Amino acid sequence: MRLTHHADLALRVLMHLALTGERRVTIQEISEAFGISRNHLMKVAHKLAGLGYILSTRGSGGGIRLGHEPGEIVIGRVVRDMEPDFGLVECFRPENRCIITPACALPRMLDEALRAFLEVLDGYTLADLVTPKLAPEMARILQIRLE
Repeated sequence: MRLTHHADLALRVLMHLALTGERRVTIQEISEAFGISRNHLMKVAHKLAGLGYILSTRGSGGGIRLGHEPGEIVIGRVVRDMEPDFGLVECFRPENRCIITPACALPRMLDEALRAFLEVLDGYTLADLVTPKLAPEMARILQIRLE
């Protein structure tokens, strides 16, 4: 299982915002902190805002911040919301042309594995990614002043 770059960036944005607390942060700040494309982050932030994970304020003094407490943001839900599909193999996709699909056990096995993967992620929240033990080092690396 491999997450898309979009889902990876979404998790990074959420971690960054969890570390900054109530302070609004610009996309540029996050882009510079992680050394990643501002354009990609804009798309990710737009989707996160549309889903209610973050709040976005335009204009002078604007920026983004978390829309919920870190403990309320379930990682499995974020991954489900940010991944375009979970077509691990051809037979999971609408355009399936695999001729052995009717006689193949692989889809059942992979579906079971995917459900287990997401179930594990459902047991964690954003707060688990920025625990008091991890937050200081992560903030230091990202050059975030903890409040």
